Amino acid sequence: MMRGLLNTLLATAGMMLGITPTPAQTRADEKPFFDLYKELVETNTVVGVGSCTKASSQIATRLKAAGYTDQDITLFSVPDHPNDGGIVAVLKGSDPAAKPILLMGHLDVVEAKRADWQRDPFKLVEENGFYYGRGTVDDKAQAAIWADAMIRFRQQGYKPKRTIKLALTCGEETTYAFNGAEWLAKNRPELIAAEFALNEGGGGRLDAEGKRQLLAVQVGEKAAQNYTFLVTNAGGHSSAPPPDNAIYQLADALKAVQGYEFPVKFTDTTRAFFTATAKRMGGETGAAITRLLADPNDKAADAIVSRDKTLHSTLRTTCVATLLNAGHAENALPQRATANINCRIFPGESVDGTLVTLKTLAGPKVTVTANQPIRPTAIPPTLDPKVIEPMRRVATKHFPGVPLLPLMSTGATDGIFYEAIGIPVYGAPGTFLEPDNNGTHGLNERIRVSSLYASRDYLFDLVKAYAG
Repeated sequence: MMRGLLNTLLATAGMMLGITPTPAQTRADEKPFFDLYKELVETNTVVGVGSCTKASSQIATRLKAAGYTDQDITLFSVPDHPNDGGIVAVLKGSDPAAKPILLMGHLDVVEAKRADWQRDPFKLVEENGFYYGRGTVDDKAQAAIWADAMIRFRQQGYKPKRTIKLALTCGEETTYAFNGAEWLAKNRPELIAAEFALNEGGGGRLDAEGKRQLLAVQVGEKAAQNYTFLVTNAGGHSSAPPPDNAIYQLADALKAVQGYEFPVKFTDTTRAFFTATAKRMGGETGAAITRLLADPNDKAADAIVSRDKTLHSTLRTTCVATLLNAGHAENALPQRATANINCRIFPGESVDGTLVTLKTLAGPKVTVTANQPIRPTAIPPTLDPKVIEPMRRVATKHFPGVPLLPLMSTGATDGIFYEAIGIPVYGAPGTFLEPDNNGTHGLNERIRVSSLYASRDYLFDLVKAYAG
């Protein structure tokens, strides 16, 4: 998940209103939620180590205890990946003409080594107003909130007009893993069919004192794609080196990639984001953003705006070298040199089109291939008022005075698999995070206790606002 990129974008926007969050509540209904959340965090779901199938079964048990039947719940996995299963649950709506909404999230987490952490990463620890543990943010906070909402809807006898679906899957954090969202989209699309989906990727930002700055809804994302650069050579003895060297040829190709700037582009979302950012930032950068909005080919304006690495990435496709491997002996000329190029492809651009660009940059002596798996092309959803305005309206109740900003993630989520079959996906706002990204994907991941419970209340009311 791309929580860190969201926080960087929010920081860049510079929207600080100085509104202090209310502390976590101690209502009776929060204890069952905490138990669910704790169980999820303490269930290791690292792909290849833990089990998303186990976590899915735990959620199913709680849903059934709330009154859901076997017909309402689908647990799925495949024989080759028995521990990478997921769950879909359905709360039927009363109006068959109203299209469903989908609440989506992922159960798998990034690896966490106990020796590197101050606390056991798979034990939920409350300390100094924070919950610590792997997945406390990414993405078990939202997964628990969605599952808890489905449970409370049933317990309270809530009868939505629109059907509400829940899909929690595995494989989002690992490129080569079995991906449950992809499997559902390809094999059981009827289970997840919806007018739109609410996903991770949105949220909110707190300052260092825990004051709310702004809310964000993710509207669109880039597609992540890896490419391999390969140079082969006959090699030979290093005592008589010719100019034709696989490492040098690869280095030249990598320098060409480093020096290349993909063209500036805008979606409706990024145009709205940069328009708001220009007004907030002002000064040289704000003026440059305004010029770039008027003329994406303004190189001078681009140079000013791109001093900020996150704004730079929000403007375009980016490609960067991330892995190198070359040579076979210290006294021999390299026979083989390879590099991995990680690209984040702007919505509307394609894997094949980016491949053509990379081949041109690399030159004829370098073989360039797109690595498997090849993910779908990112399809940006629209800034649909039917989706955005309820977010804003409910936020005025829960977070008065805090503005809501549409953002495009410079990373990628499982939303691309659902968008590929026609389901627009929006990263829901509501979960406020710290300026340092809460340790997501890193050490000592944590979430502010008050932020978690405030998010739970906001998202519960938001789903009801959509469902009717």
